[in-house]
Amino acid sequence: MRILLVEDDQLIARSIAEYLRRQNHAVDVVHDGSAGYEFAKDFPYELLLVDVMLPNLDGLTLCSRLRAERLTTPVMMLTARDTVQDKVDALDAGADDYVTKPFDPAELAARIRALGRRGALERAPILRYGPLELDVAGKRVSAAGRPVACTPTEFAILEALLRSPRQVFSREMLLERVTSLGCDSGDNSIKTHVANLRRKIRAAGVRRPMIETLYGSGYRLADL
Repeated sequence: MRILLVEDDQLIARSIAEYLRRQNHAVDVVHDGSAGYEFAKDFPYELLLVDVMLPNLDGLTLCSRLRAERLTTPVMMLTARDTVQDKVDALDAGADDYVTKPFDPAELAARIRALGRRGALERAPILRYGPLELDVAGKRVSAAGRPVACTPTEFAILEALLRSPRQVFSREMLLERVTSLGCDSGDNSIKTHVANLRRKIRAAGVRRPMIETLYGSGYRLADL
């Protein structure tokens, strides 16, 4: 599951992110509400974990703005506030659940599973674009019906592109994606990984370029 964690305490954020990654989740982390708002709008997350007390934009306002824009991604609030009114405010802002600090990471993981059982979280999809197909859960890629053996870094890059086909991804954006999954990749090597993806897709029988370079901007999927 791809999760966005919006938490201004960097020690807490690191601890939560490391635990969830050990549970096989992909976790992006930002430390203020404004960045959380932009990430939540621009990327297809399956769950948002949002602290209530955030710099620049508080968690309740962040949640209510996203709901006003019809973004339905489940939101779980993380906060030290534990009065009934605090919980009411969070739910009225559009949150799906509410976890009070301090909490055991195992409780957080259980609540995430509970959201899934209630159907709030989408199943890991099969992403398709022209001759490309990526099975998120099975970690499989095919091109023109033929399997493509991808490294974890290549898989993460292709998944990002397939989830947002018309978006231009800078090298920095792709680097953040692959590092959030624990892949070891420097900015200079993103170009190499994209080149390897192109070569493997072509070797599977797709002759037309599927990933285009916008010089000075980054990468996106080519028009079909």
